[in-house]
Amino acid sequence: MAALAPAPSPTQHAHAEKKPVSYTNLAIGASLNLFEVSTLGQPFEVVKTQLAANRGQSLGQALSSVYSRGKLAGFYQGLIPWAWIEGATKGAVLLFTASEFEYRATVAGASPFMAGIIGGMAGGIAQAYSTMGFCTFMKTVEVTRHKSAVKESTFKIAGDIFKREGIAGINKGVNAVAVRQCTNWASRFGITRFAQESIAKARYGEGADATKRLTGVDKALASMLGGALSCWNQPIEVIRVELQSQVKAPGRPEKMTIVKAAKWIHQNNGFKGFYRGTVPRIGLGMWQTFCMVALGDHFRALFGTN
Repeated sequence: MAALAPAPSPTQHAHAEKKPVSYTNLAIGASLNLFEVSTLGQPFEVVKTQLAANRGQSLGQALSSVYSRGKLAGFYQGLIPWAWIEGATKGAVLLFTASEFEYRATVAGASPFMAGIIGGMAGGIAQAYSTMGFCTFMKTVEVTRHKSAVKESTFKIAGDIFKREGIAGINKGVNAVAVRQCTNWASRFGITRFAQESIAKARYGEGADATKRLTGVDKALASMLGGALSCWNQPIEVIRVELQSQVKAPGRPEKMTIVKAAKWIHQNNGFKGFYRGTVPRIGLGMWQTFCMVALGDHFRALFGTN
């Protein structure tokens, strides 16, 4: 007699009852990302980009430089329209895609840790190629253009590049963005889910419903830990900034690739150059993951889209 298939677990039953697609997550993701970038997100992003583009500066010098470009407003440089456009679109794509892939991975039998990694990878890649290539390029231009001898608006710079190089020109660095986002959100979702499981087991013991008993503080701490530990890929971020920077320097290759950018950074700044901007990026990672994972889980549960 053929062996009977094992009965599905309560968790699989719960997930099987979930609607296959929830477009509400698009609105939740866009709203949360706009909140994230409009509060602490953009200041962390500006300082991180300043350090990655000016690798000889200390953190204090970078803060002074950003402040000199408009005092407190300097820390929100590039927020309108580029960060708002990017935030609304990438947030929607991330939460929608990550939610669907994480759900399907869980139904297929993946652990919360593996499901989080799969969902994060899918969401990160989707947002990179759908909207982030152009937006991160424009934000980098906004932060680095003051180093050029001729002061031009970001719109003029974008227009000139588009005339010369077409769509590829204004999506420069998109492959590096995709690698960064894939590894970013795989780490953030995966480590956060692992931390949630660990906290639940320590407090409530083994059990399918242990993670459901986590408090808001538990989830916030787990997500911030996931955000901080996901910054291991800072070299990819520094390479991305170098690819998108419009600053001309003697000997700098005209047509940058990921490999050429990596060689240029190492040639000028050594191994430590790949880790410039790590401190503000840790702050950014913690805040982004809190907003998109902890708050994302909260609002998905609130609207019944888990």
